[in-house]
Amino acid sequence: MNELTHFRNEIDQFMGFHPQSPLDHEQRANFDGLAYFEPNEALVMVLPVEKFAATEPMIEMETSTGEQRPYRRYGRISFEVDGEPASLIIYSDIYGQEFFLPFRDATSGKETYGAGRYLDNHRPGLVALADGRIKIDFNFAYNPYCAYSPQYSCPLPPRENWLTVPIQAGEKNFNFESH
Repeated sequence: MNELTHFRNEIDQFMGFHPQSPLDHEQRANFDGLAYFEPNEALVMVLPVEKFAATEPMIEMETSTGEQRPYRRYGRISFEVDGEPASLIIYSDIYGQEFFLPFRDATSGKETYGAGRYLDNHRPGLVALADGRIKIDFNFAYNPYCAYSPQYSCPLPPRENWLTVPIQAGEKNFNFESH
């Protein structure tokens, strides 16, 4: 079993059975797994990071509940999706060690969660490499917990991370009725 399939199975087990799952009891009773795009190798990339100055000021990222969370703009990655140019900002903690990549794309609000999806260095989809590059695997893109329950406060992707191209990889919209 490959890493992506294994990881998706682990997430489904967590969502369906773990006490810290964002799904409520009724959602868990009908849960039969999250919906995903088919794996897309074209959306796995190793990219150079155009790092911002260490003096870059912290920004306040708005959340789904109206709060603000501090992040540092770490650097920009540029890539192509089906021949169309795209770029995203990677955010970090103050020390530049915890990486967070929230984004919206052309699938947001249609095939995927309207507020956007995430990659971070706590899952396999965002890996800082020793040579200053970063490995991005959009097949691991996931919905924030606020996609499942309004009780969660989730950072919203800043406008600079709204893509016009579709990222047809990773987790799809969670349908409350069918799960």
